[in-house]
Amino acid sequence: MIARVNDSISHLTARIQAFVDARDWRRFHNPKDLAVAVCAEAGELMQHFVWQQPDQVDARASARREEIASEIADVAILLFELADNLDLDLGEVIQRKIDRNEIRYPVEKARGNNRKYNEFGAPD
Repeated sequence: MIARVNDSISHLTARIQAFVDARDWRRFHNPKDLAVAVCAEAGELMQHFVWQQPDQVDARASARREEIASEIADVAILLFELADNLDLDLGEVIQRKIDRNEIRYPVEKARGNNRKYNEFGAPD
């Protein structure tokens, strides 16, 4: 399973970088600008939900599904490219973070609540 995920990430990253290279954009895509772009695109994603009350969120997500999907893809594409530009194996980085979160958020303490790990005494 992990190998398939890493293969998928590698394939998508290569496709993203080919797109960037074909347009000679790599010179503009430094880590700082990619990080800023991630935040900008995340802001566009959040814009779909601003001022929506909890009982309105599901309807908004359904009504704007394709637009929201496009914004999610924009964020993901930039993250894939940023990780690659920093020579990070995105699949490995994600796996390590999930492993760490499993320690920080043990099921017996985290199930059914939204507290941060340090609020119930989990390791840092």
